[in-house]
Amino acid sequence: MNEVTDHLDYGLQIVFIGFNPSLRSGEVGHHYANPRNNFWRILYKSGLTPRLYEPTEDGELLKLGYGFTNIVARPTRGVEDITREEYREGREILRSKLVQFRPQIACFVGKGVYTELTRRTKVDWGLQPDSFLEGIHEFVAPSSSGLVRMPMEEIIEIYRRLKLFVSPEWE
Repeated sequence: MNEVTDHLDYGLQIVFIGFNPSLRSGEVGHHYANPRNNFWRILYKSGLTPRLYEPTEDGELLKLGYGFTNIVARPTRGVEDITREEYREGREILRSKLVQFRPQIACFVGKGVYTELTRRTKVDWGLQPDSFLEGIHEFVAPSSSGLVRMPMEEIIEIYRRLKLFVSPEWE
């Protein structure tokens, strides 16, 4: 199974950070490709994108100032299949990517992603009061997985708060 290529560049407004790609994403080579994942609908309904994008268009979001990466690159069926060693290595690799590319905001798609990177135990939704990485704002948003039990409107509302911190290129 192939890793899904990061979409990173300098000067990005937001880098979305997931746990790792799904098996479907690994098969097709695009972020958030599982049909049960709500990521693309959440971005659109929250106003972060001007239209509903397809997973195959993930690279196009660089033009909007948005990038993608994961804490672990290996696709798995679920996060329970990620090893402690993969997380340890992934933390170092992710930290290096963020320091190199320095997005305005690192958006962690799920509290667990943020706690794996920072090793913090208490995390609230939204902008974090004290950044783990100096000079990069950190925003924690709900996972977009179809397995999440939070009502969709609540998830979208949290992503709308993220939109308040950026000026999308298309507006």
